[in-house]
Amino acid sequence: QVRLVESGGGLVQAGGSLRLSCVVSGSILSIDDMCWYRQTPGKQRELVASITISGSTNYADSVKGRFTISRDNGKNTVYLRMNILKPEDTAVYYCHASITARYTLFSGDYWGQGTQVTVSS
Repeated sequence: QVRLVESGGGLVQAGGSLRLSCVVSGSILSIDDMCWYRQTPGKQRELVASITISGSTNYADSVKGRFTISRDNGKNTVYLRMNILKPEDTAVYYCHASITARYTLFSGDYWGQGTQVTVSS
């Protein structure tokens, strides 16, 4: 069974920083793209940043220059470093990964349970 577990969320003042982590565990053959999404009440989940297995990255315009996504393939972990946080960054942040399972060879999209980030003004 594949699991994604996020950590690192919390309450921070505007201008501060946080680092989110997401660890993938279970019977994994390979992990392709890894992403961070965020969602606020009443709004659709939006893509914040993505990273391919080779390290190519993509960011939402609203976070370019402030957020950095990275991954450690040896640890099956993806990170999101968030700097110069703004109140509008407040959301639940979700980890997403495209994963092929080891024994079934099933490839699918998996989500973490989410971690709350709150930025106070």
